[in-house]
Formats: sequence, C-alpha cells, structure tokens
Amino acid sequence: MWALIFSVGYIAGMDSRRGTVFTTGDGRTAIRFERLLRYPPEQVWQAITDPGRLSAWFPAVVDLDRPVGSELYFAVTAEQQRRYGMADDPDRKPNGRLLRSEPPTVLEYEWAGEILTWEISPTPAGSRLVFTNVLSDPEAARPAAAGWEAGLEVVEAQLDGAPVTWDPLARAEELAAAYE
Repeated sequence: MWALIFSVGYIAGMDSRRGTVFTTGDGRTAIRFERLLRYPPEQVWQAITDPGRLSAWFPAVVDLDRPVGSELYFAVTAEQQRRYGMADDPDRKPNGRLLRSEPPTVLEYEWAGEILTWEISPTPAGSRLVFTNVLSDPEAARPAAAGWEAGLEVVEAQLDGAPVTWDPLARAEELAAAYE
C-alpha cells in the first residue's frame, strides 16, 4: 500500500520499499536502500543535506556542510529528548567524521562507529539514490532499517512538495514488524 501512496516521487515498480539487510565482506551488518526518483541529483542532494529538511526526518541534528575530514557532532533531536528522554552530550564531543562529500553524487560519514553512505547518480528519468548504513551493532539492524525507511518516505514527500502529515518516529515503529 505504501508503494502506491509514494509512487509519485519515485519510478513505480523499479525499486523496493524495504531495505536489504546483509553482511559485508568484512563480516559487519549493513542495510541498503535504493530509490529511483524523478528528481535531478542536485535536488536529491539538497533533500539529504539541507538542515531544514533533515530536521523533519534525520535521527540527529548535524551540520554536514563541512570540509572532508572534519569532525562532526550528531546531537539528539528535541523530539528524541521529549519522547524517549534521551540526553545530549553537554560537552558536544565529536561523535563522527565527514569522510566524503562530492556534491551532488556522494556523501559519506562516520557516526558513532557506523558508516553511512549516500550515492546519487543521474538516470534518464531523474536519479538513483542508494543509501547504505554499515552498523556497529548487528542487533540494531531491524530498528535501524525501519527508521531509515520511514525517513526515506519523508525525503520522497519533501521532494514531491507534499506535506508530511504523519509522525516519522511512529511510522518507524509501525515498519519495524516488516523487518522481524
């Protein structure tokens, strides 16, 4: 059903809504999502890097507009503080690093021992977005996959100019069953 609702923003029938959980060559657990979108790479890049857009779906507050190699601080969001009682580091000690930034095609960063890679390539109909999250804890695969899928739904809605009328955190909880 969700594929039908969100088919406006991606090319229907060409990608799966679910992330793929797999083992990397070095034995780590990773999640991979692919989306075929009807928007050029520059617009997709903005959707995954603009702080105003990130605040609607990304599970941290971070400034990605930094030189490659820069330390990053991923702060707890206000909603995470409210909903889950999560606390931010008062010292704001860096917990990540920007590894690659090649607008509008590749963004890669390390966050708390995990590697997140966003690859955007042009297609005749728009863009192909491939997101891979190499996890530090294999047990986190199910909830992380559900969270990223919910986040990507928001990204697609933003690209379409559609209002986000649902709670992405509640949507992630709903999607978690699909990854059992």
